[in-house]
Amino acid sequence: MILLTIEYVPGREIEALGLVKGTVVQSKNFGKDFMAGMKTIVGGEIKGYTEMLIEARQIATKRMVDDAEALGADAVVGLRYGSASVMQGAAEVIAYGTAVKFKG
Repeated sequence: MILLTIEYVPGREIEALGLVKGTVVQSKNFGKDFMAGMKTIVGGEIKGYTEMLIEARQIATKRMVDDAEALGADAVVGLRYGSASVMQGAAEVIAYGTAVKFKG
């Protein structure tokens, strides 16, 4: 599956099939959440949360690709990500774009 943030596939004529999306709400375990809280005192990257969001983006992307494949898509264009805090230590990540099929 070709995934692009641009609105077209270079060198290909495409037909839009529709919106596709994948979403996940991900959380960290209590121990890592506690350590992240301690990290805010001294500053710096909170690696546990970075890893959590990387994993969440991967899951959301996979779910979006599965949605696109169910439509018979060859690619997803206009790929975007969004995120929101759902509660302390948990975040929602959504991947979305337009599923397209190659013409010809």
